[in-house]
Amino acid sequence: MISFESVSHAIGNNKIFSNLNLCVNKNEKVLILGKSGLGKTSLFRLILGFDQPGSGQILVNGLNLDKKHVHQIRQQIFYLSQDIDLKDDTILELLTDIWNFHFSKELSREEINRQLNFLELSPEILQKKTGNLSGGERQRIGLMIGFLLDRPIWLLDEPTSALEDAMKKKITNHILSLDKTCIIISHNRCWQDNSIVRIERWS
Repeated sequence: MISFESVSHAIGNNKIFSNLNLCVNKNEKVLILGKSGLGKTSLFRLILGFDQPGSGQILVNGLNLDKKHVHQIRQQIFYLSQDIDLKDDTILELLTDIWNFHFSKELSREEINRQLNFLELSPEILQKKTGNLSGGERQRIGLMIGFLLDRPIWLLDEPTSALEDAMKKKITNHILSLDKTCIIISHNRCWQDNSIVRIERWS
């Protein structure tokens, strides 16, 4: 569960939130809708502990989001940014490094191939440098990292913006079927048109 309790947040003299109360229950899927500049990305930065609220408190699975708990909380979160900043490596080296950092067991080629097949990516992409990926490939590799890490909380910032319609629908339906707590920022209709998604409209 993620809970914002009377949270106020400002960047310089620009007030982002004032007395924000928001609760996202375990495995709930919440879509944040609103124009640019309303603080949607700031919401993610607060949950990740990159920024600190001016007042109020944020709880993640019962833990107060403070210096004592921030590392423990981040270990529960998969964050996919809109920019999808990837280390300059081949895809195979990137996936292996991320996996080895988080797990003691070896990343199996069978699991890699299963993910590539689902995301409709050719095995040849594993030897491709991240800097040579198209927008759609970069987005799918970012999502693949999330599927491999398998963390309980997902924060997704425009996760399907570079994908073709059929792939958007496939990815959306799959993510919404997972036992994950998800907060999604997106303008794609595919997220809005699913009955299990709770829509929070910011204005």
